Amino acid sequence: MKVPMLDLSEQYASLKSEVLEALDGVMSSSQFILGDNVKKLEADLAKYSHVAHGIGCGNGSDAIHIALQAAGIGAGDEVITTPFTFFATGGAIVRAGAKPVYADIDPISFNLDPEEIEKHITERTKAIIPVHLYGQMADMVRIREIADKHNLVVVEDAAQAIGAKQGEYTVGELGDAATYSFFPTKNLGAYGDGGMVVTNNDDLAEKSRVIRVHGSKPKYYHSVLGYNSRLDELQAAVLNVKFPHLDTWSGQRRTHADYYTALLNEKVADYVKTPVIVEGFHHVFHQYTILTERRDELQAFLKENGVSTMIYYPLPLHLQPVFESLGYKEGDFPKAEKAAKEALSLPMFPELKEEQQQYVVEKIAEFFSGK
Repeated sequence: MKVPMLDLSEQYASLKSEVLEALDGVMSSSQFILGDNVKKLEADLAKYSHVAHGIGCGNGSDAIHIALQAAGIGAGDEVITTPFTFFATGGAIVRAGAKPVYADIDPISFNLDPEEIEKHITERTKAIIPVHLYGQMADMVRIREIADKHNLVVVEDAAQAIGAKQGEYTVGELGDAATYSFFPTKNLGAYGDGGMVVTNNDDLAEKSRVIRVHGSKPKYYHSVLGYNSRLDELQAAVLNVKFPHLDTWSGQRRTHADYYTALLNEKVADYVKTPVIVEGFHHVFHQYTILTERRDELQAFLKENGVSTMIYYPLPLHLQPVFESLGYKEGDFPKAEKAAKEALSLPMFPELKEEQQQYVVEKIAEFFSGK
């Protein structure tokens, strides 16, 4: 059996007529830049996030940068974040002119540990970027308390966590802003790049809108140095077709996660740690990520047997060569480094079949049995 990491073909087949109609509508209107589809998506995702504003932009990486710049983060400032995340998080901080400062993770949730944050706050600290990794929110209640105590901006990197919640709070409610990615593999994925800033802060929203169009307001008059990062009207049209299905798809992901966990705990509990849903949190399972000390060997074995897996992420940001000048070394963040050596994400998408999951777990069990 072949089990892909992600298969979007069935999803497209089910939405094909609606998607093509939406794309034809854009073509027929000849309204290609910041048109009605973008405005609708911005309004719908702001409402979904329980905030006032959505600002569509070119991709999730730009969304973080735009939010930081709009919040006034720049040269000489420090931004605390997790080292166990995709490069875009740290990259956006540097692009904004600031310095990334890393703090270790909670090994249960894989997210930035709030109790590690205050250890790294200095007089230059201006912001915190918690990353809601794999689809589970960081402890935003505690992070908000710390931010308020020290007068810090909070930008939530929610690229993997649209629809996630902590208690009654959803992504974006407790941060000064949150950012989404619509990369095709995401829970709400476009057919290309796309991103969005969502915020309840009127000033931050207005500055974000200006920054995404070269800092121009009114047109051709530039008061700030922005750049070109607009959500494409065609991508917004696709996302408007998909958005009504998001919660259903997230529910299917949670069902698959429960099934994986039951099978793995039954067959290989001594060798594999399954994901933990922190009490009171609503996980949307962008990824289903296990931990095992024999990660690389297991991945190779699964590949030989037709099972696709991914490692998110094999080298923490503090050890990336591009950040060598920051002066970090191996051992500085042992929990993040351990996760980077042991984390393996299994196939996960709404249309995943039980027989595919059974095959994946059978092969994992076969590997550890030594047969």
